[in-house]
Amino acid sequence: MRVSLATHGGLAAGLRLGRRPSTVDTSGLTGAEAGELTRLVEAARTASARTAAGAGDARGGDAMTYEVTVDTGVDRADPVVLRQTDTSMTAEFAALLRWLQEHLPPAGA
Repeated sequence: MRVSLATHGGLAAGLRLGRRPSTVDTSGLTGAEAGELTRLVEAARTASARTAAGAGDARGGDAMTYEVTVDTGVDRADPVVLRQTDTSMTAEFAALLRWLQEHLPPAGA
């Protein structure tokens, strides 16, 4: 499974223009790390589906938008894109984002 993180907006948006998303491949992780990432992705995916119908447009002037792309390589529905902002983020997505920020190389590296 490959998981990518792209960020948009915020006060430093201009500094990130043109940068490629950071990506992690579970084949390069330990079993425990891959299992944790898979669990976090599924929790964020379930929470996003649950809240999507009732979500409004919760934009903030300088809010960041986070786009997580999940490609399992085996699912016909791939890739799945989860997108949330600072102002509308679920707890499950926040946990996934925190894990990715701790384990991914810097964007564009």
